[in-house]
Amino acid sequence: MIKRSLILSAFSAAVSAIFLPPLAVSGQSPQHPTQQEMREMTDQYSKLADFYRIMAGNYLDTMSYEAIVEKGITSMLAELDPHSVYLTARELQTSNEELGGGFSGIGIEFNTLNDTIIVVNTIVGGPAERVGLMPNDRIISVDNQNVIGIERTEVPSKLRGPKGTKVEVTVFRRGTPNSLDFSITRDDIPLNTVDAAYRPDPRTGYIKVNRFGATTSREFAEALALLQKSTAEESQPIDGLILDLRGNGGGYLPEAIRMSEFFLDRGQRIVSTEGNMYPTQTIDAQSNGRFNRGRLIVLVDQSSASASEIVAGAVQDWDRGLVVGNTTFGKGLVQREFPLDDGSAVRLTIARYLTPTGRAIQRPYERGHSEEYYIDAIERYNSERYATTSADQMPSDTTAKSPTPYRTLRSGRAVYGGGGIRPDIIMPADTTGFSPYWSRLVRSGQLVEFVQSYLDGSRAELETQYSDIESYISQFDAAMLLSNMAEYAASHGIERDDAGLETSREWLSAQIKALVAQRLWGTEGYYRVGHATFDATFRRAHEIMTRWRELDTGLETSDTSGLKSKPENREIGLVTDDLVKKLSE
Repeated sequence: MIKRSLILSAFSAAVSAIFLPPLAVSGQSPQHPTQQEMREMTDQYSKLADFYRIMAGNYLDTMSYEAIVEKGITSMLAELDPHSVYLTARELQTSNEELGGGFSGIGIEFNTLNDTIIVVNTIVGGPAERVGLMPNDRIISVDNQNVIGIERTEVPSKLRGPKGTKVEVTVFRRGTPNSLDFSITRDDIPLNTVDAAYRPDPRTGYIKVNRFGATTSREFAEALALLQKSTAEESQPIDGLILDLRGNGGGYLPEAIRMSEFFLDRGQRIVSTEGNMYPTQTIDAQSNGRFNRGRLIVLVDQSSASASEIVAGAVQDWDRGLVVGNTTFGKGLVQREFPLDDGSAVRLTIARYLTPTGRAIQRPYERGHSEEYYIDAIERYNSERYATTSADQMPSDTTAKSPTPYRTLRSGRAVYGGGGIRPDIIMPADTTGFSPYWSRLVRSGQLVEFVQSYLDGSRAELETQYSDIESYISQFDAAMLLSNMAEYAASHGIERDDAGLETSREWLSAQIKALVAQRLWGTEGYYRVGHATFDATFRRAHEIMTRWRELDTGLETSDTSGLKSKPENREIGLVTDDLVKKLSE
């Protein structure tokens, strides 16, 4: 049985608040409370202040006022909704770095293995690469302080710092008898939100977005421009796009709006927000999008939330593209960040958002019961993924909240509210390669550690043998590493299970191959291997895109005589019930 605390931490970490940075939206000031509401607020505030003064002046022992106040704030927020949160100054800094698009540091991707910091990759053109730091280097000291045995979570605080400051790093490098010293000047390091952008076939583009940060729309625009550009290798621009928002827990509302504009026409509604203290606000596309025509598939899953749901909801409501995957998290509340004097902040829910058809996507919740809220997300995901009929795939809270469907704005298709975005085509679970042994290997991190150990001695050989990702995908056979992986894991406490190894052979081989590619070609390498091997949802989406293109051009054969049917009378990229039915076959 999964522990509640593990479920809560996993899902609450994955699902970000969709929030407005301080004063991010002009002209949206809170409405004034009534006189009665003001009197009640004043009375209760005086009561709280009286209690604090009595406690501080009379309690028998010394106390941490900071801890008590912070606990009081978090307890009060817990009585509101699952997404209003308090952030300490350190937590706020980390969050702002992740969503703000960067920080100042030395520019490495790292991991810890056997109590040692290992350089997995260096950022091209970054400070570490400029001074000669290399992948697989072991960092043994930072600013003359031994860092052997350091916790992974403590590493960033050692290596990050103000731009222009220096950090002294000592490393051990395989094949070099003595340690090497580097003086690295910190610089701005981007935190990209676009993980991958490439063409899985000459006419289809793929873009993976991991969160909605301050630079997402710019990164997306650059990726889309490259995909739309004809090159010597690709003689024509793309006419289909797969946008991957799986695992994307949200971020900045303005960035979700800007991304939605890429796919819509001027004047089309993107989202609206409503709340008791803030006036209703509607947001429409300001111009015709750069990909407002052409086939579009949006991939979502149970961790796609808030900003991801705004994009998927706008695309679905305007029949602009297909949504494929699993029902999204159902986080339809908007937070605004209110800074506090000590550098901490409160992100307080101020509104709920509605999709263009007027759907409220927020799942039902009970105030003060956040654990149950996140556990319910696990249960509804499992009920959908392992359903045996299409009727069973409808989340129960969706039908309960919205038994009467909304209708999309162009084709009049049925869509539902109250429990996330339900995909047009739902992906069932693929359990063919599952085994308890596979689960233990993944959860323990042994696959990642084995790959790092393997690359210690084989990285140079692999880089020589495979000059590009295409040759690696087609030629490298990770199955030959499975026995060594099992022995490595056994030496680290995971008992070898030959039956489980055989059951999960394909999954384990594919994941090892993807992890190696990630360390050789970056995050895009991981996704490209995954698409070619274990990512069934992507492969299904790619098949749908190919079939969709055939339907649009009349290339499919309608019977055994080989006669070709004509495409239905609709514009390319417009989704209809008939199209969904054909693509679901």
